[in-house]
Amino acid sequence: MTTAQALKNPPVARAWWREPYVWLVIGGPAVVVVAGIATAIIAMTNPDPVLDRSAPQTRTASPDEAFKLAPAGQARNHATTATVPVKP
Repeated sequence: MTTAQALKNPPVARAWWREPYVWLVIGGPAVVVVAGIATAIIAMTNPDPVLDRSAPQTRTASPDEAFKLAPAGQARNHATTATVPVKP
């Protein structure tokens, strides 16, 4: 475009809401604010129940449950001692 043409046809300024970068800058924080409000509403409408701590919550595992939990117990113990458990 030559100088004469630029003076005859100046670039048209667009409104701010028609620029895509404005929505990129505004959209990210707006989505985070909406998600935060939604999370707060969910947390307030569905509170977790309070556990009764006055009674002891002890439970003994039956032999079947102890057998099912054995690999987890071996893995936990192996992680703390760094020794390989011996297979029975």
